Amino acid sequence: MTTEATRHVMQANKGTDTKPELLVRRYLRAAGLTGYRLHWKKAAGRPDVCFPGRHVAIFVNGCFWHRCPHCDLPLPKSNVEFWQDKFAHNQARDARDQGTLVLDGWTVVVVWECMLKPARVDATMRRVVDVVTSAGET
Repeated sequence: MTTEATRHVMQANKGTDTKPELLVRRYLRAAGLTGYRLHWKKAAGRPDVCFPGRHVAIFVNGCFWHRCPHCDLPLPKSNVEFWQDKFAHNQARDARDQGTLVLDGWTVVVVWECMLKPARVDATMRRVVDVVTSAGET
């Protein structure tokens, strides 16, 4: 059971138009990659950025909520069982949604929040742009 304060903090976390998501979209536009859909309901998991014609789905994941494999983040110290269940559920949902997209012939790109830090953002976004452009139009 979560406290009322924890509930309010969790509700305040934005699900769309986060700073990392806006940064990815800015780089995509700068590369001339427009025509994407945001949180497209027809794609499994409602990817943050979706190119339906190219069959490319981009998920911009926060390191804390989705348990980044690059950042060895500790679990919160209080209510550990709740957080373990929460993170396990998030990871299972992510794997299910991404697996469904791959089975449907989509290319899935996961961009982690930590990979958008100033020292890594250019290399990360070059890779993302390369994936999108190589997918081509169908």
